[in-house]
Amino acid sequence: MRSGAPSPAAPPRALVPLRSSEPARAAPVRSAAAALLEEAADLLVVHRDFGAALRTCERACRALACGAPAEEPAGASLEVKCSLCVVGIQALAEMNRWREVLSWVLQYYQAPEKLPPKVLELCVLLYSKMQEPAAMLEVVRAWLQDPDNQGLPEYRALVELHLQRVLLPLGCLSEAEELVVDSVAFSDEQRLDALQAISTAREQQKHEHSGSEEAQKLNQEGSSSHKFLSLLMSLRRLWDFVVSHFFSLPFKKSLVAALILCLLVARFDPASPSSLPFLYKLAHIFHRIREAVSSPLCQLPIQN
Repeated sequence: MRSGAPSPAAPPRALVPLRSSEPARAAPVRSAAAALLEEAADLLVVHRDFGAALRTCERACRALACGAPAEEPAGASLEVKCSLCVVGIQALAEMNRWREVLSWVLQYYQAPEKLPPKVLELCVLLYSKMQEPAAMLEVVRAWLQDPDNQGLPEYRALVELHLQRVLLPLGCLSEAEELVVDSVAFSDEQRLDALQAISTAREQQKHEHSGSEEAQKLNQEGSSSHKFLSLLMSLRRLWDFVVSHFFSLPFKKSLVAALILCLLVARFDPASPSSLPFLYKLAHIFHRIREAVSSPLCQLPIQN
């Protein structure tokens, strides 16, 4: 049985003109940004022209800021913008302009808590590698405290990265412990592991602090010993000079010098009657010393 006559084809839909309020150039903006992203990646990886790659990323970000496509998904332009920032960060790092990365990224996101997790992770890794984790402390802190970010699947990974690359190297152990205890992103086992790592870092910090104090104490003791030895050497040289000069003087002058020394050191009073026996003994000792020094046995033989 043959079917009935085919139904006539449906007439083509009439083109509905765009209203004046509709963004007529929305789709070209999206296409231009995606094309610029591909061009920037090609300049970065293939041509190794980092300056041109950075300028291309900036031009694409400005194009995205001018307008968003209405018929595209809401996250499409955000994903392109995130990828552009990743390429720009890599270009800045290759040109050894890594210190500009944070300010360069924030000019497109305005606030730290608005940064995409991928961009934030890349910034933390970069500044940690360059031994400047303090630059990311306030940025990551603001991002983690934002309620909208706490529900993201990358939240726990960024908490762990913040602990390992920022808080622990900076010695912010109390803040790290508070973050682990209060965070709902950790399971009980993960929380115990994180607290164990913090405890290990605290013990290491105490050991390094005690070691530095011991080294400082040893340096102070060594400095004091060095000063004491220097003082003894100076006194010895002074004593040798005084003795040599003393024996080079005539007898009467030597006796007078000894009396003056007694007056200065021992508070000796030569006018006291009780000091006469001491004066006789002192004179006798000087006679004995003078005879011993001037005797022929003490004189060196002179060879012709």
